[in-house]
Amino acid sequence: MSRSFCAPSMGTGISRRGFLKGCAMAAAALGLSDELVPRIARAAASPLKPPVVWLHFQECTGCSEALLRASHPDIGRLILDIISLDYHETIMAAAGNQAEKVLKDTISKYKGKFICVVEGAIPTKDKSIYCKIGGRTAMEILDEVARESAAIITIGTCASFGGVQAAAPNPTGAVGVRDLIKDRPIVNIPGCPPNPISFLGTVLNFLTFKRLPEADRLGRPLFAYGRRIHDQCERRAHFDEGRFVERFGDEAHRKGYCLYKAGCKGPETFSNCPAVRFNDVGAWPVGTGHGCIGCTEPAFWDTMTPFYERLPDVKIPGNRGIVSSADSAGKKILGITAAAIGIHAAVGIGKRVIKGKADQSD
Repeated sequence: MSRSFCAPSMGTGISRRGFLKGCAMAAAALGLSDELVPRIARAAASPLKPPVVWLHFQECTGCSEALLRASHPDIGRLILDIISLDYHETIMAAAGNQAEKVLKDTISKYKGKFICVVEGAIPTKDKSIYCKIGGRTAMEILDEVARESAAIITIGTCASFGGVQAAAPNPTGAVGVRDLIKDRPIVNIPGCPPNPISFLGTVLNFLTFKRLPEADRLGRPLFAYGRRIHDQCERRAHFDEGRFVERFGDEAHRKGYCLYKAGCKGPETFSNCPAVRFNDVGAWPVGTGHGCIGCTEPAFWDTMTPFYERLPDVKIPGNRGIVSSADSAGKKILGITAAAIGIHAAVGIGKRVIKGKADQSD
């Protein structure tokens, strides 16, 4: 690996090793080869940090907490070092009129160049009165900031699709950013909260390749949301064999069998949770015995509930399972092969008998 770049000098104390590890983790999450790690690291270490305006609307601040209070701290520190977080209500020192001035000055100074990060849903009912900051509604603030941004990253299911605020009957008319903004590139990073690596990978992709990552039809980056949880789960083999937990605490649960019948929504949920463990910790909900609740999907509070009842229309294996079916097929194949060998041997013997009789006649 090339060492022609330097890790940034950080007041937060990230080491060169931690810096490179974070870049390598992001590259792996993006599905890039090790050869591109130096390029990603150079982009991350560039002194030209992209300015970021981080907006908070209807949310719990859990997405920010997940990034900034990560159990693997280098990721949070790296994110703060590769961007210039000019406005973020939760962590900025300014408040009140000073904070509002920072927002306006940042928009004016970096018009068309800054990244707008949105955390939280936007209420639209009753002229958006259910979320106001500095006397202005969330809709007004989003419209002003988004119009001047280079790109928008929504973080969390609330900003992406409306989240819990949009659950029926949705009294505030909460929606995601993509329902209101149509003329700016948007990438959605849903989750409650999402994995910090998914956000870091998106930012580094933007810095390295000058574009947002390729996304699915819901605007989610494919590197993080391109596969179902079910297809990457360590309990998948039990599903294929028809070994299921019927209720929490039963023998099957203690043995680590598939949680589908206990309500796991993994078969219909797209995310990298099994492949990229949250905050670089080895455990994740399904691995520790709790089913996926589908939090990366639109309207999951309505479509995935009750959380402890199985999804309908998911085809499950029969009692025999894949392995037993494979064993049965294997026995049939062996039988066919043996028969073929027997036929081949019989033909060979027949030819030798015929040849022997021909020799005798001569």
